[in-house]
Formats: sequence, structure tokens, C-alpha cells
Amino acid sequence: MHFEILVEDQSGKKALEILVPGIIGDGHTFRIIPYKGIGRIPKGMTAGEPEKRILLDQLPRLLRGYGETFPENSTDYRTAVVVVCDLDDKCLKTFRQKLLDILNACTPKPETRFCFAVEEGEAWFLGDPAAVKAAYPKAKDAVLNAYRNDSICGTWELLADAVFPGGVRKLAAGGYQSVGAEKSRWAEKIAPHMDVNTNRSPSFIHFRDKLRELAAAGA
Repeated sequence: MHFEILVEDQSGKKALEILVPGIIGDGHTFRIIPYKGIGRIPKGMTAGEPEKRILLDQLPRLLRGYGETFPENSTDYRTAVVVVCDLDDKCLKTFRQKLLDILNACTPKPETRFCFAVEEGEAWFLGDPAAVKAAYPKAKDAVLNAYRNDSICGTWELLADAVFPGGVRKLAAGGYQSVGAEKSRWAEKIAPHMDVNTNRSPSFIHFRDKLRELAAAGA
């Protein structure tokens, strides 16, 4: 099985490039394709300008293209598309249905799964507090221990309070670019220590299990 994994930013790409091989094992291939933000589903499912590289804006066009090239149930070459994005404060049921509507409008459809980090990608790091401590030995235990997995609590801000000198206030004072750069550093430092089999984040477990189901079906 080959996996085309679409993510909304560079930090997601860096983390999954480290984690995916431990999930799918040998005998499979994958490519992580990052975008420059999540954006929004376009009205009428008409994709925006391709050069802007915003994930949801481009999703109708992307899934149509994948469906034409790699239709589901093809016996020639098995390819699955996995769309990974932050749930943020959206309703999971409603958001998933909107994405399924985009997929169902494709003729033919690609083999596709939608996976969400609840609330944000940093929830997957916090689902493995031992990995956070291995990467940041001075991480604040009180902050990590107070976290409830996949809670809507300002996840990246909580991780910043746990590991960044001066906490979220100091990090946020540097602006959006500083926050984005630090998120990429978290991915590079924490992901190598993560155990994909024991992670406590329900949304990470869902992502892991979907990839393994597809890998088993395509073996």
C-alpha cells in the first residue's frame, strides 16, 4: 500500500515523517504533503487558487485528481489518501460529514480516510508524556499531569507552558512565525521518543489504527 498523507503545516509533516514508519511497518510506502494552513471548505466545492496551497481550499480538486489516478478498489496499484487536520473547535460529526460530502462528489473516488487531531496536533505529543519529558527533561510535570487527553483546552498553549522557557506568553510575544517555528522544533524533538503503540490520545489511536487497517488490506 502507498499512502498519500495530506497535512496542514510543516510541523505535522515533520512529526509524521518520524511516526508513520513505526505505524505501517515495512512493505509500504508513503509521502507526507504539507500545506500552508487548514483554510476552509470552498462554497460549491470549487477549489481556490492552487498556488496558495491551503489544505481545505484545495481538497475538492485534490480528491478528484486522486480519484482519477487512483480509484478505490483498483487492483493495479493500491493507494490510500489520508487527510490529517486539527479539529480546533469544530463539531467532529459535522466537520467529518462535510469532508465526506467532498469525497462522495468524486467520480471515481479515491480510497480516503479523514483523521483529526483533537484539539490540535500537539495533543498527539501530549498523549505520550514520557516522550515530552525525554525531549524536554525540565518540562513542568504539574502542567503535563493536569492535561486531559484530547480535551479542548488550548493544546499548543498548554505544551508551551510545559516546555518553553517563559511559557506561552513569552512564545506568543514573538508572533505567529515564532510560534510556527517552535511547533516544528517540538515535532523534531518529541516525535523520535514517541511510542506509537502506547500513545494515550484517542485521536492519535484512531489515526494509527486507520493506517494499519489500510496497510493490512493492501498487503
